[in-house]
Amino acid sequence: MSFTLHLKSRLPTALRSLILQKKPNIRNTSSMAGELRPASLVVLPRSLAPAFERFCQANTGPLPLLGQSEPEKWMLPAQGAVSETRVDRPQFWKYEFGACTGSLASLEQYSEQLKDMVAFLLGCSFSLEEALEKAGLPRRDPAGHSPAAAYKTTVPCVTHAGFCCPLVVTMRPIPKDKLEGLVRACCSLGGEQGQPVHIGDPELLGIKELSKPAYGDAVVCSPGEVPVFWPSPLTSLGALSSCETPLAFASIPGCTVMTDLKDTKAAAGCLTPERIPEVHHISQDPLHYSIASVSASQKIRELESVIGIDPGNRGIGHLLCKDELLKASLSLSHARSVLITTGFPTHFNHEPPEETDGPPGAVALAAFLQALEKEVAIIVDQRAWNLHQKIVEDAVEQGVLKTPIPILTYQGGSVEAAQAFLCKDGDPQTPRYVCPIPGCLASGLPVLPWSRALTQLPFPSGVGDGGNELGMGKVKEAVRRHIRHGDVIACDVEADFAVIAGVSNWGGYALACALYILYSCAVHSQYLRKAVGPSRAPGDQAWTQALPSVIKEEKMLGILVQHRVRSGVSGVVGMEVDGLPFHNTHAEMIQKLVDVTRAQV
Repeated sequence: MSFTLHLKSRLPTALRSLILQKKPNIRNTSSMAGELRPASLVVLPRSLAPAFERFCQANTGPLPLLGQSEPEKWMLPAQGAVSETRVDRPQFWKYEFGACTGSLASLEQYSEQLKDMVAFLLGCSFSLEEALEKAGLPRRDPAGHSPAAAYKTTVPCVTHAGFCCPLVVTMRPIPKDKLEGLVRACCSLGGEQGQPVHIGDPELLGIKELSKPAYGDAVVCSPGEVPVFWPSPLTSLGALSSCETPLAFASIPGCTVMTDLKDTKAAAGCLTPERIPEVHHISQDPLHYSIASVSASQKIRELESVIGIDPGNRGIGHLLCKDELLKASLSLSHARSVLITTGFPTHFNHEPPEETDGPPGAVALAAFLQALEKEVAIIVDQRAWNLHQKIVEDAVEQGVLKTPIPILTYQGGSVEAAQAFLCKDGDPQTPRYVCPIPGCLASGLPVLPWSRALTQLPFPSGVGDGGNELGMGKVKEAVRRHIRHGDVIACDVEADFAVIAGVSNWGGYALACALYILYSCAVHSQYLRKAVGPSRAPGDQAWTQALPSVIKEEKMLGILVQHRVRSGVSGVVGMEVDGLPFHNTHAEMIQKLVDVTRAQV
């Protein structure tokens, strides 16, 4: 005789019956689906209960709290209420001072201690097997005998009152062409709790070997499959170890109870455009996919369309590729350290030789990255360091920037030394995200020392308006065919994503606006946080203030004019960029980008 315990409104009594009796009412439910959902148990001293509850509330992704028992009410169930069936299969792990010291079939021998303890029920969110079926994928474990492989990551959970531990995740390999369908099925069935926290290279989570899970049996990724990771309530086991309480218990991985209690954040149902995810491939080495909602993606596509106009009639419409702005901004959102390169010395007979297209867009993007608390710097040619340093100082003084942006320059040396300069702390394993707006590197034009180093490094994105800018090698053939003198000016260096705009500054503004949209997107924000820690409210005030504006960009261009920086096309020292007046062209573009960004979906 075996049965599954149904935990409904009888939670305290049911839990007492469950953990005090040696019966098969805790079952391996890793492949069970239907109206009931699996949950795991954690039992702690009453003194730690409030802190653990807050710890769960701060890390709702891996630790969705469904309910808890009341202290001082532990008792054996009434005679005759328990099945006569007895088994000796372990159901619990016992923890003493942070160490797992054994497994138990029941907690009956600890009935006295349990009177001063509290049991927590943590949801396992949703049935992955049901999502696989909905996406048209077979179960990897048809018999349902093995719990899903789970791994300890290096992603820290938010700590609280002695509870601190890394995130634990489960993994399933999914065919590339089924990724988006599966992610949507998971979100539809499990809501926020069904959303993956990472898709791609496990080392980005600090997981060295998929063949060595911390819990469960390893699953091999076959060719054409991508590892997908979800937050796991097994994170609670690390929390038990960290608090080092004299006595605690937890259900063994793979042994769960079935309940119809629901976490409100895991509510399933019909998804709105704000919750329907899109999956995008943003890096091949390391392999990395990102996700954003349909509504956020559509707004960024609108930004891409806005900046894709061709006021100079150069033929840039032939260079446009769909979703380059979306993928560039997704990639940039995951970066921690960013170098923005700028400086295009087009006026060699004047001092300074720089043009007004580039620095405003670079500064606008850097300002927004600062608001997102990313490490950011602008890198320029050594010759132009003093100019850009003064520009930043004036921008802070006039309120364009809240804080100064570091201006870096490469001092010279070997290509290897330049590569080290472009990596965080000189470590080649941690290259900084490099984004040229625009960067000068084209046939027949001067090649700056740090630009030459960039040719040896992969980098995600570049912004340009004519095809001769760093990164535009991705559209080199189109430049040669459709842009005037394209066979001479076409850049050979290819970025992963080429953001094409009528004016390069517009590309910088659009990237800042796209980041605002992504960080205001609940789907993408949760993915960035790996479902741990609190989310910031959409339209965070600091982000809003950091967006480009007509007033700030007018001041920024005025600063360049004060320093005798000229328009790239006309050579005029005045309020214009690429020969286009600020008030009749650029101001309208900036306002339109901001209006699209802040529009309600």
